[in-house]
Amino acid sequence: MQQQEKMAGIVSGAAQDIVQAEEEPKGESVVAVVAAILANIAVGIVKFIASAISGSSAMFSEGIHSIVDSGNGMLVLLGIHQAKKPADSEHPFGRGKELYFWTMLVAILIFALGGGVSIWEGVQAIKAVGPETKLGDPTMAYIVLVLAMIIEGTSLFVALKQFNAARGATPPMQFIKEAKDPSLYTVVLEDTAAETGLVIAFLGLFFGHLFNNPYLDGIAAILIGLLLATVATILLRETKGLLIGEGMNHDELEEIQQMVEADEAVARCGRILTLYMGPSELVVTIDAGFKPTKSAGEILSAVDRIEDRIRTRFPQATRVFIEAESLRQVQIQHDAFEVLDDEEDLTEEEIEAAEEQFLGDGA
Repeated sequence: MQQQEKMAGIVSGAAQDIVQAEEEPKGESVVAVVAAILANIAVGIVKFIASAISGSSAMFSEGIHSIVDSGNGMLVLLGIHQAKKPADSEHPFGRGKELYFWTMLVAILIFALGGGVSIWEGVQAIKAVGPETKLGDPTMAYIVLVLAMIIEGTSLFVALKQFNAARGATPPMQFIKEAKDPSLYTVVLEDTAAETGLVIAFLGLFFGHLFNNPYLDGIAAILIGLLLATVATILLRETKGLLIGEGMNHDELEEIQQMVEADEAVARCGRILTLYMGPSELVVTIDAGFKPTKSAGEILSAVDRIEDRIRTRFPQATRVFIEAESLRQVQIQHDAFEVLDDEEDLTEEEIEAAEEQFLGDGA
């Protein structure tokens, strides 16, 4: 009874820390990450204690899950910190992609340590089942699972609050696909997997004792491992795109094109190339054809106006480069952009030809 009270105190204290972290103005993704770390450390400790007492493999897998998640949260915090470092001579565009690197490492750890070890533990538990295998007392495991569900649920609530505030009306999966800050959804995916894993562990434990079937506990551990591997795969896929280099979507590019062509000194807007160097570090390069009647001073003034408009509309556009090109080349690029705008009605060969032309390969 004394052990149960101590574990309840640990969980209760961590829950209070999570609420305090939510109230502190630390920035949206940081709040969610801190809450997740506090939750995972507290819950991980009591899960291992419960696993030692009950002999549950599923509970042991959940303990590994919590410890891996707490370490992952610290890596994400490190990535956020590193990404905010200013640009220098060796990193002229800043260190924004540090966050993408550390998030990629988090996904690998979830897959290898979380998913791999849980599956291995489940397989070993199934192999160890014999005629004389007896199930341990599940009381402590039940208590820990319920308390863990409460605290993980609190952490998930904080993460979802920040996630929903960031995505607005955008559907969740679409936001995950389009988001340039992986810390906004990494914690949500981890906490969702944690809560789901707890349910799996509870069911494995419950039905294992209900039917006196020791195999179900090992099966639950394997399912938890597969769940973690699935979450890791999603993170790996999304972070890969960010590391390789992603730019603005077509609607945003079209909006920039309209902003450029709205200036009185511009005849045509040609190629627009963008690249996210970090969650809030966007590089924009624009080829613009200016009216021949405009003087050099008027063109420079137009460049300043256009840059100001773009930065006002897209604050993440920290670097905007506008290059004056010949009207002929800009017209070719403009026509190619218009073709891409109607790509739903084009063949794959026509789209590829337009992309080459837009990127300048056809000039």
